[in-house]
Amino acid sequence: MSTLTIPPVIPTAREDAMNLHKAFKGLGCDSGTIINILAHRDSQQVELITQEYDNKYSDVLRKRLSSELHGDFKRAVCLWVREPPARDANVLKRALRATVTDFKAATDVICSRTPAQLRQLKQVYLINCGARLEHDIESATYGDHKKLLLGYVNTTRYEGPEIDKFLVEDDAKAINKGRDNSFFIRIFTERSKAHMSALISTYKSMFGKPLEHAIKKETSGNLMYGLLTILRFVENPAMHFAKLFMKYHRKSYYYRGVVKWMDRLGSHHTKSD
Repeated sequence: MSTLTIPPVIPTAREDAMNLHKAFKGLGCDSGTIINILAHRDSQQVELITQEYDNKYSDVLRKRLSSELHGDFKRAVCLWVREPPARDANVLKRALRATVTDFKAATDVICSRTPAQLRQLKQVYLINCGARLEHDIESATYGDHKKLLLGYVNTTRYEGPEIDKFLVEDDAKAINKGRDNSFFIRIFTERSKAHMSALISTYKSMFGKPLEHAIKKETSGNLMYGLLTILRFVENPAMHFAKLFMKYHRKSYYYRGVVKWMDRLGSHHTKSD
């Protein structure tokens, strides 16, 4: 058992690679060291560590982790050491090509990504999964939920900070009057993040209630889930993801590994698998 520690100064990628190599020696492996290193590095740092490890030891870090670890912990770590677009592609492939489509897992990934991230994701998905993301969405989803996901991945949205306050007010008024699903799909797939953020505050100011209430009143099912995902990501991304970890705790196959990883971090100690 080892204590979880956060280093005051992040070691170099080479030092991290050497410490990971040491963690693999002997019977089993030192999972505490793996967590202490990888859980406190961002995606760019993990990429540098991976490059250092692969070059220094003529090995592939991802494959070594896969051979040393087990179960949900293995799934979480192996996803974490992938580049973000590849990680997303992996989760989406499992969600969309499962015997039973995991609609929420697919929605959580797609509807919480920026236009730039989605462009990267579509490229990586085509390379890694051998099909266009839109094709698998088309095959696995249906109805207005399908329209929302396809619209969200295919629409080129403005990513800057400027907004048209008159258009924001028009959208707020139209939503308050009650509109059909196609209107919500158009607004939520075409408007920028800055516009949506302004719409949230404008709607509350004009009508004295959260925009979320209107979505829950006018829509339902997977479409409502997708619209709320977009809205909550715009409002507070950190809170959105924190709630996802809580919600999916031991309920969804695709999230169990990540949640278990977070559980082990939160316990402040680990033991070797």
